[in-house]
Amino acid sequence: MAHQLREVGLDFIETAPVRMVFVQEMSAPPEAVYQALAEDVPGWEEWFAAVTLARSTGDGSTREIHLKGGGRFQETVIAAKGPEVYAYRVDVANAPGARAIAEEWRLTPSGAGTQVRWTFAVDGTRAFRLVAKLGRAGLGRAFRDAVRTLDRRLAR
Repeated sequence: MAHQLREVGLDFIETAPVRMVFVQEMSAPPEAVYQALAEDVPGWEEWFAAVTLARSTGDGSTREIHLKGGGRFQETVIAAKGPEVYAYRVDVANAPGARAIAEEWRLTPSGAGTQVRWTFAVDGTRAFRLVAKLGRAGLGRAFRDAVRTLDRRLAR
């Protein structure tokens, strides 16, 4: 059952009760990575294995995301400052116990490529926060796999 989450801004990325930060290097330049994140939302299905549906809604400032395992989210973009940062919050989710979720993709030039830093920030019931923490290793693996796949895709 879907429910409304708390509206949060960029500050939540730094202050959330549960924050997970993952970093990965890419050979693609920041501009290309940013374009894939912010401007080719349906493309997420091709490089982020957990994503089964990704589409912009409304005027492009909102997104609908479906994940393997049944996760469903309606999101609002809270920062789109190319090519440095792309962030969004979850407004509606079917995740029991979730109260607030936001994600930030921060892109920094690194040689000819990009350092990608993904922050996953959440708040919720005690059980939800515990499950989120227990999922850290899986989220990290999913992030690293997605970044590698995106890098290969951008190299074509």
